[in-house]
Parts: sequence; C-alpha cells; structure tokens
Amino acid sequence: MASTYEETSEGGYSTAYAESDYTDRDTDREEGEQEPEQESEEEEDRSCATVLTLRQEDSQEEEVEEDEEEDDEGRLQLVTEVPSGELALLLAQSDILHTGDASLKAEGFQLLLGNRAEYGESREFLWRLARAYSDMYESTEDKQEKKTYAQQGREEAELALKKNGLNAECHKWFAVLTGLTSQHESMHGKLKSSHILKEHLDRAIALRDDDPMCFYLLGRWCYEVATLDWLEKKAAAALYQSPPSSTLHDALENFLKAEELSPGFSKTVRLYIAKCHKELGNISEATNWTELALKMSTNSDDDEETSELEAQLRVLTDRKI
Repeated sequence: MASTYEETSEGGYSTAYAESDYTDRDTDREEGEQEPEQESEEEEDRSCATVLTLRQEDSQEEEVEEDEEEDDEGRLQLVTEVPSGELALLLAQSDILHTGDASLKAEGFQLLLGNRAEYGESREFLWRLARAYSDMYESTEDKQEKKTYAQQGREEAELALKKNGLNAECHKWFAVLTGLTSQHESMHGKLKSSHILKEHLDRAIALRDDDPMCFYLLGRWCYEVATLDWLEKKAAAALYQSPPSSTLHDALENFLKAEELSPGFSKTVRLYIAKCHKELGNISEATNWTELALKMSTNSDDDEETSELEAQLRVLTDRKI
C-alpha cells in the first residue's frame, strides 16, 4: 500500500511536473509568438514616424525653396525696375534737360520737383531728383542756397537707396551729394562724410564698372586723402581705428581709368591727370596732359576750383613756349 501510494505519489508528482513543464512550454511558445507581433507593431510605429518625419522635412525644404524663389524674385524686381508710360517719358525728358545748360537744368529740376508727389515712390525718379539738386547746387553762387540744395538732394538720394540698394546710380548720386554737403561741414564732419562717400563710390563701381564719373570721383577722393595735411591726418587717426589712406599713384590710376572709359569725358579729369604727374615729378607728362585739357572747351560744369587748377597748370605750357 505504501509502495503503491508512493508510486502513485511519485507518479502523480511526475505527471504534475510533466503537465507543469508542458504548460510552461506552451506559455513560452505563446509569449514567443506574441513578441514578433509586438516587434511588428513597433516597426510599423517607427516606419510611420520615419515617413512623417520625411514628409515634414520635404515640406520644410519646399517652403525654404519657395522662400528662396520669392527672395530671388524680390531681388530681381529691385534690380530690374523699368519705368513705363508717363513716368518713362518724364524721366527721359529730365535726362535730356540734365545735359543742357544751366537754364535747361533748372527746367529739369522744376519738372521733377513738380511731379514729386506723384512719382516719389520710384527709385528711378528719386535718384534723378537728387541729381537735379546737384545741378542746382552747381548753378548758384549763394552759399546758403548751395547748402540747402546739397542737404535736400542728399535726402532724396538716401530715399532712393532705401528703395533699392542694388542700383549704381543711387549709390553714385548719394556719394556726390554727400561730398557737396561736406563742403559746409567742420573738419571732423568732412572726414566722416569722406568715409561715407568712399563706401558708396565703391558700391557704385562694384555694381557698374564702366561709369567714368565714378572713377573721376574716386580719383578726387584718393587725391584729397593723399594730400591731407598733418592736422587732418591726426583728426582722421582719432576718428577711425584704421584711418583712410591713399597715394597720388592711386589718384592718377583712377583719373586715367575715367579718361580711358570716355576720352575727353571732362576737362577737369585731364587737369587732375596733369596735376598728379606734376606732383610726382613727371613734368613732361604733366605738360602734355595740360595741353590736352586746354584744347577742350570750357563748359558750364567747370567750377571755380577747376578754373584755378587750369591757371596753375597753364604755367607748364607757357614755359614750354
């Protein structure tokens, strides 16, 4: 009995153990079967997240491309603003009047001034109005009128620059009016204006490198910096960590560039070429350029300074005779 019980007991134990082992194996198998399903779900989640991320990145790239295209279109519009209709005719008329004598330039100034309210949003109109103020500055002898024309013209040129900073004419006439305004400032004011003038001349030339007037003006800047006196150099050193510097050779190079781009462009250009040669000790070249300058007729743009320069250099040709 005991033996039977023990066998039964052992057999029962064995059976129970076997069932438990089988049940565990089934449980393990079921858990094993569930794991791939969980991994599959996780993979699907990762896949969806990846697709969503890629779509977001594609969308962002498209937005960036659209923004870049809009920026390019905006820059293109700034550069390629072409007036049409009545404005185009007005600007063409002002260009013609600008090439005339003092009375025609005054007529051109009044023409633009009278249309300021209607076309004041056009950068092409504004830089021409600034140019007309420069014409009026040159035509008057009254110092207060000169100062007013220079200041108002500079304001118009600045407005033109705000409309479009990629236009060579806007930079050029802002530089011109800055130079005219500086004639009525203190020494420190002139030095500051000189720095601004040079900056905008460089930008104008970078945008358009075939304008003889810009190279003439740059030559003048180089000449004035090269011939600063001791006090002016000290003041410049106090104003700027790196004060402006230039040489007579730099000035001569720019004057010659202006002459190369447009031979006979200006009597003043040839006189300054002669003056640079004279101060560099090239008397023969100075004499030749003075003769070339004196053969040109005097025009309304020649100012008192040019007349004085002509008188100084005429001595060279008198000596030759």
